Amino acid sequence: MSSTRALRPRSYRWTILSAGVFAQAANSAILLGLPAIAPEIRQAFALTLPQVGVVLAAVNFGAVATLLAWGIVADRIGERAVIALCQTGAGGALLWAAYSSSFAELVVALSVTGGLGAGVNAASGRAVMSWFAPDERGFALGIRQMAVPLGGAVAALALPALTEHISLHSAFDGLALASFAAAVVGALFIRTEPQEEEEHSVLASPLRDRRVWRICTASVFYVTAQLSLIGFFVLFLHDRRGLSTGVAAGALAATQVLGGVVRIVVGRLSDRLRLRIVLLRWIALGIAVTVGLTALLLDASVWIVVPSLVAAGTFALSWNGLSFTATAEAAGRARSGAALGLQQTFLSAGAIVAPIGFAAVVHQGSWRLAFVLAAASPLIGYALLSPLAERRP
Repeated sequence: MSSTRALRPRSYRWTILSAGVFAQAANSAILLGLPAIAPEIRQAFALTLPQVGVVLAAVNFGAVATLLAWGIVADRIGERAVIALCQTGAGGALLWAAYSSSFAELVVALSVTGGLGAGVNAASGRAVMSWFAPDERGFALGIRQMAVPLGGAVAALALPALTEHISLHSAFDGLALASFAAAVVGALFIRTEPQEEEEHSVLASPLRDRRVWRICTASVFYVTAQLSLIGFFVLFLHDRRGLSTGVAAGALAATQVLGGVVRIVVGRLSDRLRLRIVLLRWIALGIAVTVGLTALLLDASVWIVVPSLVAAGTFALSWNGLSFTATAEAAGRARSGAALGLQQTFLSAGAIVAPIGFAAVVHQGSWRLAFVLAAASPLIGYALLSPLAERRP
């Protein structure tokens, strides 16, 4: 083996991580950026609140059908090809969404976007998993998962500006351009690290491992709280509290940035303590407390309710890296693509239910009841993860 190859894991892994972050951020900007222009989408298509929930969930309609398949494909042909293909397809579908003329067409276009773009989730995570050793994997995957709120934060600032100064179409065009750029970055910089593990069926271990299924199931209850809060952050502050879309989107962007930073910190802490599940359960308690407190403060001064929403949103965004790492490590490097595809399928299913269910509760009940139910959700995840909790070495 050449000395160049021997040195590559030490020198090139940060390039892999950077490319993965860029690709994931571009994809996450779609799901987490659209809530920032939800008032404009609602007005442009004359939507009811439940219909807004369907639009915000539409990206996950397609993703839930393809995530596992993309993960298996990544295990078979590698992350580079998957990222290039899926991001190119997502960009094309976003151009379709930009010029949709009806609610139904918009939902279909966004569903296709989600189905085609979903491959970046497992592929970028698998790449990082392969290039980093276990003692820095939580930190690295925390950075990679930071790309999710980072993409959302950039989109939360950029999309309202594009909508206000140009048009709603231009916001979708901007998301498409980011997807095309991510495809180019993935094609140029992603490389496959040679594996030393024995070949097995890529389906066997993840789909038969009860630990993976338990982590996936528990994570659904985390993401339900996360997307209920983030998905209606701007709409609540705009419709219920009278803030402008720009100000509300700025608060959402700040939340995304804080959530991303906490993901990195928590990932590094999990490496040092050698604990993934224990920290994941502690975060569930933090989400429940902060979202529950927000539910009590919904009618307080905006100077109180906005910081409360930001704190709750930060907790709600902080857990993904730990869940991602725990799932990948349970499956092993060679089959991590399939495992992460399975996990992301579960999360996408939860992401479909969350905005539609939250909007329905608000429509039929109240904002306060919807926030209370969102606060209770991660407690179920906390209980489900109890048998997997590690003992500190």
